[in-house]
Parts: sequence; structure tokens; C-alpha cells
Amino acid sequence: MAKRALITGITGQDGSYLAELLLEKGYEVYGLIRRSSSFNTQRIDHLYQDPHAPDTRLRLIYGDLNDSSSLNSILRQVNADEVYNLGAQSHVRVSFDLPEYTSEVSGLGVVRMLEAIRLLGMKPKFYQASSSELFGKVLEVPQTERTSFYPRSPYACAKTYGYYITINYRESYKLFASNGILFNHESERGGETFVGRKITRAATRIKMGLQEKLYLGNLDAKRDWGHARDYVEAMYLMLQANEPDDFVIATGEAHSVREFLDEAFTYLNLDWQKYVEIDPRYYRPAEVDLLLGDASKARRILGWEPKVSFKQLVRQMVDSDLHLARREHFIAEREGASQVATMSWGAN
Repeated sequence: MAKRALITGITGQDGSYLAELLLEKGYEVYGLIRRSSSFNTQRIDHLYQDPHAPDTRLRLIYGDLNDSSSLNSILRQVNADEVYNLGAQSHVRVSFDLPEYTSEVSGLGVVRMLEAIRLLGMKPKFYQASSSELFGKVLEVPQTERTSFYPRSPYACAKTYGYYITINYRESYKLFASNGILFNHESERGGETFVGRKITRAATRIKMGLQEKLYLGNLDAKRDWGHARDYVEAMYLMLQANEPDDFVIATGEAHSVREFLDEAFTYLNLDWQKYVEIDPRYYRPAEVDLLLGDASKARRILGWEPKVSFKQLVRQMVDSDLHLARREHFIAEREGASQVATMSWGAN
């Protein structure tokens, strides 16, 4: 009988890659999505859209991390072997504007899920998506599982609560509950408001004449960037381990936003300094200057290794976004030609 997995945040970048991975491994996958007036399933639509072989092992269920009753109902319905809690308000800068909502979803949402599991008497393996933002104003470099936390945003504070409550439930109720302290990871499916995808999207649109400027904040911030596909493999491996534990997932290399710009624009034969302007609105009230992870423990225990380098990551993202920009350019030209034709016809 196939294993069952429940993924919160399945429509996000990580959720989509994780769903693909688990389906490839023969799982039945259930994804929790919030009800809204429009679908936000673009990242997983390809799993449904093959008319000859749609993957019927993927099912979406309405629910919300703010609603304990829906979580109880979904957990009973799915009876999952593994639960991956990826759902969150995950934008650090936005968390300063929405601190209460961020805390509700990214912090209390974790305990709602764990408490529902406890009350139902279930024993699924549980993965909590933690974050390198826990380290914030870092106290040592690189950061390991033993490095003290110093969160510098409402998002990081909420994630810190989620991290510790996961450990508390593991130790108090003997749940198989693990934290993945994932450092920055991007991909072709990343949100366009996150700095990496914001850069590659803008660079390719500038290349195609669709955009003139890119506005950013702190170019000197350094991050440990990996590919999301590599990082969801680490999530899976954590729940295949013999014992629950907490793991840093990182590449061990730090690159500045400036380096990301240089790599993306140079790949397109552009000088980013001609197009990028600093906008103070994009600075955080409390900055995080450097995040650099040491994933030695994950390598040793899980056998995990990152496969995609920084340069490969940026170039894959640029290639993907260049395809989108070319399509935008084609549509714009076609619409422009259509408008000219209409005007010419109306003048006769």
C-alpha cells in the first residue's frame, strides 16, 4: 500500500517540488490549500494537465493553519504517514507590516498542527520547515545546529517558536518531529517578490525591453543560496531517518545580493549598475547581514549533498525567466500590431 503524505503550503515553491518528489517515489500526496476567489495552483498544475495520464494520486483539500477544526478534520481524513508543514507567511520584509498575521500562521499554525496530531492519537512523521532567519544577527560563522538564535524579524520570531514547539512535542509526547533549518533556496518557481527571482525576472525583462529599472534594498547582504529541488530532498530524507532530529540544510557558500546581480546580468551581457537603483523602502527595520550554514550533520547522517551550485542556480533561473520575457515580448508586439491594424481599419 502506498504511503500517504500531507503537505501544507503545497502551492508554494517548496511544496511543488516536494509533491513531485513524493509522487515519483510512489506516495499518495494530499495538499492543504486555502480557499480564495482564484486558484493559485500554477506551480502544481502540470501534475494534473497531462490528459493521457493525470496523476490522480495528488489531491487538494481546503484548510487553513489558522483553523484548528479544519486541521483536525483533514488529519483524520488523510491519515497520513508523513506530514510536511511548509505553510507560512514566508516573506521576511512583509512580516514587519503584518506581524500578528505572520505570528498566527508561521508560529501558532505549527502548534495547531502538532496539537491536532496529539489529540487524534496519530503517529505520523512530522517535518517543520524552519529557517536560517532564526540565526539573524549571527553569533558565529558558519551557523550549525548548535548556534544560538538571534531572530531579527517577526517572521524569524514566529519561526523560532515553531522550531521550539516542535522539539517540545517531540520530547513531551514522543512524536517523530524534525526541524529543517533551511538556508536561502530559490528556483525557477520562486516568488517574484523574493530577491533572487526579483533579480532574474527584472534582468530578463530589461533584456527584452519590457522594463527599465530594478529597485532593491541592501546589496551587501550575504546569503547561502541553494536550489529548492535539492532542499526538498533533504526534507524527505529527514523523515526517512531512524530518529527525529534537527538539521541545518545549506551549501556552505555565502554570496551577496551584489554578486547575484552580477551573475544574472553578466549572463545576459548587461551591466546591472545601469539599471539598478536603491530604494530605502526595501530595507528591513532590522537587517540580517550574513547567513552561512554548515550542513555537515545532514551530510553525515542523511547522506544529503547539494547538487546545484550558485552559478548554476542563477543561470537556470535566468534561462527560465528569459523564456517568460520573450513570451511577454511576443504578446506585446502582437497586441501592438493588432492595435495598429484596428486604427488603420477605422481610418478608412
